[in-house]
Amino acid sequence: MLYLVATPIGNLGDITQRALEVLAAADWVVSEDTRKTGHMLNHFGIKKPQLSFHEFNESKALPQVMNLLREGNSVALVTNAGTPAISDPGYILVRATLQENIPVSAIPGPTALITALVLSGLPVHSFTFRGFPPHKGGPRRRFLEVDKDSPHTLIFYESPYRLEAFLKDALEIYGDRQAAIANDLTKFYESVERGLLSELAASISGKTLKGEYVVVIAGK
Repeated sequence: MLYLVATPIGNLGDITQRALEVLAAADWVVSEDTRKTGHMLNHFGIKKPQLSFHEFNESKALPQVMNLLREGNSVALVTNAGTPAISDPGYILVRATLQENIPVSAIPGPTALITALVLSGLPVHSFTFRGFPPHKGGPRRRFLEVDKDSPHTLIFYESPYRLEAFLKDALEIYGDRQAAIANDLTKFYESVERGLLSELAASISGKTLKGEYVVVIAGK
C-alpha cells in the first residue's frame, strides 16, 4: 500500500492524528528531503527507515520504491511540506503504483494553495492552480498569457528571488487586478498582503525576501 501523507506547511501542530498513525505504522517513509522529514518524525517520536525521492532522482528512486511496494511493504510518501504531488514529487510514483494495481490511499491535510486562497479575500468558488512559473522572463510571460482572459481566481507558487519580477509581469499582462501574496503560512511570522498588483509590487520592491510565496490573483 502506498500512502500519500500530507504534512504541516509550517506549524507542526497542524499534523493530523491519522497522519501520525500512518507514519508510525508504515514500513518505509519516502520523502523529498530525508533530513527535514527526519526532524519532523523525531519531533513526534517516530523512527522509520527513509528513502529519498525528489525531482532530481525520481527516475533512479522510482524502481526502488516500486520494489518495496511489490514486496508488500507499506510506504508513506511525504513532501517537505503540504500534500505530496502538489508542485512536488509524487505524480510519477502514484501513476506507476496504480498501473500495477497496488492500492493507494491519501491522508488529507494542509496545502499552501488552499490556505492562501481562503485568506486572500478573493473569490473561492472557482480557481485555477498554476504552480511555479518558469524562471526566465519570456517563458514566464507566455505562461501567464494562457490565463489572461480566465474568469477564475489564479493561484501561483513563487520563489522570493523571482517574486518581484513575477508581480511586474503579472501586472503587465493581467492589468492592475486585486491580488494577495502570502508568506510563512501557519508560522509565527505568517503574513498576507492584499491589494492591487501595482501596490503589492511596490511594497516588496528592494526588500530582502525569504521563504516561498503563494500569489493569488483575481480572475478577469
